[in-house]
Order: sequence, then C-alpha cells, then structure tokens
Amino acid sequence: MTATVSFSVPSPHGPRTATVSYARKGVGAPLLLLHGIGHHRQAWDPVMDILATERDVIAVDLPGFGASPALPEGLTYGLSTVVPTLGAFCAALGIDRPHVAGNSLGGLLALELGRSKLVRSVTALSPAGFWTEAERRYAFAVLLTMRRAARGLPVPLVERLSRTAAGRTLLTSTIYARPGRRSPEAVTAETLALVHATGFADTLRAGTNVRFTDDVPGLPVTVAWGTRDRILVRRQGVRAKRAIPGARLIRLPGCGHVPMNDDPALVARVLLDGSR
Repeated sequence: MTATVSFSVPSPHGPRTATVSYARKGVGAPLLLLHGIGHHRQAWDPVMDILATERDVIAVDLPGFGASPALPEGLTYGLSTVVPTLGAFCAALGIDRPHVAGNSLGGLLALELGRSKLVRSVTALSPAGFWTEAERRYAFAVLLTMRRAARGLPVPLVERLSRTAAGRTLLTSTIYARPGRRSPEAVTAETLALVHATGFADTLRAGTNVRFTDDVPGLPVTVAWGTRDRILVRRQGVRAKRAIPGARLIRLPGCGHVPMNDDPALVARVLLDGSR
C-alpha cells in the first residue's frame, strides 16, 4: 500500500504540518525503513517482499525526498528536527516503537531514533556520521558530483542509458557494486529522485558537523557495511563498533553503499535478525 499522512510537528514559530509518503506491506512487528540522501523509499524494493513475510514493513520517503514534500517553512533538516518528525510520523500511523533499519543518512537517523528511545531495535547499513573530516569531505564531494551529473542529463538520455547494463553502471556504480542488477525503470526513477530532491542541499549542509560518538544503550543494534562501499569506506564500521560496543558489526561481502540491490537475501536476513 502506498499512501501519505500529514501530522503536526513543533517548530520555533509554532506547530507546522508535515506530510510524508510511504509504502506499507506485510504482517508482524512493525519495521520502519529509512533511505539515504538523494534516494527514495524504492531503494528498499529488492527486500520488501522478503521482509513482508515476517514484518509489517513501512518504507518512508524522508521529507524533501522521493514523493514527500519539503519540510514546512521554519523547520531545518538537522537531526534535532528530522528525528522528532519521524517519531511524529510513527505516532500518526499508530505505531509504538517500531524496529528501524536505515541506510547511509537513514542509518544515522535510525541510530538517533534509538538514542531517543523511539524504537525497539536498530539496524544501520553503512550509516553516516562515523567519518573523519577528510572522509566526510570526500563523501560529500562524491554526493555533490552525483547530483550535478544527474541534473545535467536530459530525461530521454537517462532513460536510454538505463536500458543497457553499461548505462546503468555509468549512472549507479557509485552506490551499487552490481549496478547491472537494477532494473532500467528503477535506475531512471532513482536518478530523477536525486535530481528533484528538494531536501538534498539543506540535508547535506546540516550534516557538515555531524559525528556519531555516543552509545545506544539498552537496545539491540546491528551495524552492517558493504565490502565495496565507495562512499563511506568500511573502516568506518570499526569506529561504529567502538562507539557502540554492544552492537553487532556485520560484513556484507560484495556489496556497495546501498546493499539492498547487491544482495537482497543477505540484507533481508540481516534486517530480520536485527529486528528479532
């Protein structure tokens, strides 16, 4: 089921109404899925059907990404705003402390939701925030280059490139280790999602000073990293383990920055195990 929900969130100028688009499928304990910057909820499509056999899966378009409109005027894209907004989203759906899994930016948000005790378990796939300053600058430069390149391509050219394995590699090899596995329709849609992401610049700007250094006590935490991640290099996973000593640190062989497409069965198993 694809739907939207509107709900009230606090702001310095009084309550504002945010609207979020999401897809929901399956039965069982609720599992909230959060994508990375410039992406959309369809990043989770390769694992949705597997997860839905055991979980009530809610894949979210973060505010300002995918089909979700930008945050209301007066709200920033920092963690102090987006995390409570996601909490309000869950409350609007009547979901009390779901399990949460996130990738990249979504992984950072998932960990912050855990620190805020808004969820019952956290699984973070290549989460942001465990970088050195040099690694952050590199990652942001890659993301900005990807966005500039996508915005410079006419839609007919994107569609034509997406129809060939070589074209899909050109468009998405930065985030996927196996870009040829992605469907032409999916590659076109996610390239356009990057182009039209109204929250991209503000989210990137808000992340400039982000460092995740605190523990997430009292919750099961799983951190997984693709061995072929080209944006957030896998040694950052070791830092995540140091910051969160009780976390399980899992290696995802042959997977890139967005591993759901590279090995759906493995990633689904990690998410299901992490949300037991």
